[in-house]
This record gives sequence, C-alpha cells and structure tokens, in this order.
Amino acid sequence: MVEHDSHTLDTVFHALGDATRRAMLRELADGERSVGELAEPFAMSLAAASKHIKVLEKAGLVRRDVRGRTHMCSLDPVPLMRADQWIAIYRRFWTDRLDLLENILRADDAATPPPPKAPLPRNKGE
Repeated sequence: MVEHDSHTLDTVFHALGDATRRAMLRELADGERSVGELAEPFAMSLAAASKHIKVLEKAGLVRRDVRGRTHMCSLDPVPLMRADQWIAIYRRFWTDRLDLLENILRADDAATPPPPKAPLPRNKGE
C-alpha cells in the first residue's frame, strides 16, 4: 500500500474511533446538517461540535459549506469506501477461515455415529 494511502486510512480510522463522530456521520448519511443540528443530540457546545467536525473534515469524511452564518455539513463517502476496501481483505480472510471450520465440523458430524438410544423405561406391571 502506498504511504499516502496509509496516512489517509490512519486519519479515517482515527476519526471513526470516536462514538460522537460516528453518530455525526450516521446523521449525515441521511442528508446535510448544520453544526448546531449535529451538536444537538449530544448537548455540546457549537465549539465542541466544530472540533469533532474538523477531525471528520481532516479525514475527508465531511465537507462543510458556509451559507451566511450557518455552516452546513455533508458526508463524503469516498474515504469510507476506501476503508471498506481495506477491511474487505480481512473480511475475506475470516470468511474463508469460518467456511473451512464449517466444513470440518460438518465432516466430523457426518463421521461420528449417533449415540445409542437409551432403553425405554419398563412399566412395573410387566
């Protein structure tokens, strides 16, 4: 992987490492929001929300458009797509390993004879 790509992934994963920023991205997935709208669910100041948004902007996940005095934010999904492509390598790795485990367990189940059935209890009168 190229050094630039590594730095980009580092900033994306750093941005995603915070629950508040992940929640902001979920909100932005539904459409653009103002900084105030992004701050509202967290009862945080606009300055605190702006700091989170700056981290998201640095990672390329968010674009900010200033309209008068209102700062509107929108999601840029491209960095998430690149992160998903990187994760896909490991997704394939684990899927292959789990498929292999499933095959081994199925073969083991097929090779193991069923346990003997317990005899039925006899009536006392017999």
